[in-house]
Amino acid sequence: MRSVSSLAILSAVGAASALSSAAGTTFSTAVSITGQPTPTVSPASSTISSTPLGTPRATGTGSFAKVDGSKFNIDGETKYFAGTNSYWLPFQTNDADVDSVFKNLKESGLKILRVWGFNDVNTAPEAGTVYFQLHDKAKGTTTINTGADGLKRLDYVVSAAEKYGIKLIIPFVNYWDDYGGMDAYVNAYGGSKTEWYTNAKIQSVYQAYIKAVVSRYKTSSAVFAWELANEPRCSGCKTDIIANWVAKTSAYIKSLDSNHMVTTGEEGMGLTVGSDGSYPYGTSEGSDFAKNLAAPDIDFGVYHLYVADWGIKDNSWGNEWIEAHAKICDKAGKPCLFEEYGIKNDHCSASVKWQKTALTTNAADLFWQYGQKLSSGPSPDDEYTIYYGTDDWKCAVADHVSQI
Repeated sequence: MRSVSSLAILSAVGAASALSSAAGTTFSTAVSITGQPTPTVSPASSTISSTPLGTPRATGTGSFAKVDGSKFNIDGETKYFAGTNSYWLPFQTNDADVDSVFKNLKESGLKILRVWGFNDVNTAPEAGTVYFQLHDKAKGTTTINTGADGLKRLDYVVSAAEKYGIKLIIPFVNYWDDYGGMDAYVNAYGGSKTEWYTNAKIQSVYQAYIKAVVSRYKTSSAVFAWELANEPRCSGCKTDIIANWVAKTSAYIKSLDSNHMVTTGEEGMGLTVGSDGSYPYGTSEGSDFAKNLAAPDIDFGVYHLYVADWGIKDNSWGNEWIEAHAKICDKAGKPCLFEEYGIKNDHCSASVKWQKTALTTNAADLFWQYGQKLSSGPSPDDEYTIYYGTDDWKCAVADHVSQI
């Protein structure tokens, strides 16, 4: 989902930790990691050496989630799973709030949670603001923040997920500008957003971040899957640009971690199956769902559904969108995960019908997005938010889980 104000959210969550002052050694591509031994990167090949990044921060007690036929197997159980998105969770600085979210998810029967694994800035924010990477244009360097206001916040989310038996989908970068996104790289290293996928220097910095995150959690059973990006697009590009990036990056992740699944994070655009010629079915955003899914190291397909944002006036159109993706996933022999969906301020009409369609065609679905009361007040409300314990929660979440 794209319409999120990072400044507003950072204010809402009431971040309270101090900025880390530790400085790391610089990569050959000007990337440093605070508080960790430094790997090296070759800009020409965009590959990262095997220099250790330190002891992984988490080890789960359960088993690794995996594909089992057309569905997923989680902790020995193969079936359809329901889940949600809570992008803001790693930016909470009150551990009790994080635990409360996982406790409520577990009690509700939701098994998969998607959270942001990125938070990029171009200038160091004020003390107490969580960020994960600083891309400094003036210095031409990138620093990965592993301090108390950096990846240690994601550490706590992973450890809490282990405690409550919830599985996490973690993307590495945002296409949109919220929380820095691809533009944060472009601002520091030049080029454009459409060139982001092929810019060797940017890709080496991106891969260095992937290695830093994957190395922290590669032994944790709490990770459901690594995700290349949130809603990657390349407007006006040939579809080979994203497809080649998907194949290359997913292979790189698998070379670091063979235990966890990998997926794209795409919206699912670019389909010939079931196409009615509308914008989402086309390739104007540089994406071909089937081509991306065909990458050998992509374990399952994901797609999103936002009718109003895509100019679709008939909500029932979403049922055909779900079925079209299921047909492509079936042909590829891989599961489909309905990763984001919702209707603003209407949580119990069309979206409930979409869930019923998904139950017969997919392996899992994650509604956008989860909400509850935190110590700082209500969690972010983007008009899609379904708050725990409300009437909307019953019809759009509890009733759906009971049907699985």
